[in-house]
Amino acid sequence: MAKTGTTTQGLRAAIERSGYYPTLVAEAVQAAVGGEPVVSYLVHQETTFDANEVRRHVTVLVLTGTRFIVSHTDEQAADATSPSPYATTSTESVKLGRISSVVLSRVVANPESYTPGQLPREVVLTIGWGAVARLDLEPASCGDPNCDADHGYTGSSTADDLSLRVSEAGDGPDSVRETLAFAQALSEATAATTSPR
Repeated sequence: MAKTGTTTQGLRAAIERSGYYPTLVAEAVQAAVGGEPVVSYLVHQETTFDANEVRRHVTVLVLTGTRFIVSHTDEQAADATSPSPYATTSTESVKLGRISSVVLSRVVANPESYTPGQLPREVVLTIGWGAVARLDLEPASCGDPNCDADHGYTGSSTADDLSLRVSEAGDGPDSVRETLAFAQALSEATAATTSPR
């Protein structure tokens, strides 16, 4: 389930509608947003299956005039460190000028009959600001198939700070639309930002 909009009151209402520890989530998000007006937001709740457990978590993305804020809340079962279930909430505030990439991947069924404005069946929003990078390495080689020399390694580094997948089948068409709207607002805001990284 994703909810999006453009006001602080709407953000609070979307967090409450998610039903996922709304008081805890709203307090963490409000503390990070502070007094800044909300330009756009996205609230995405996801349920995952981990072995024999059902786990829920919520991600809240907020765009203000100067910052991108991401909040993530997970619930945990009782374990050796805690005799009762608990939740962990984290927030990160990123200056818009630090955002290096906003990638929106769209999955469209029957592309040969695609029409403008048709809703993708799935979108993946990936946002990078340099806090986390994925490094993929593999042994380097030359063109000689008989060569057994050590050519070191080759690879690529990919910004991978946040990746959020929303599908029409799992989250509903409104969630896909809302993710598209937030991605557009964030892309426009980062394009308009001229501050150095």
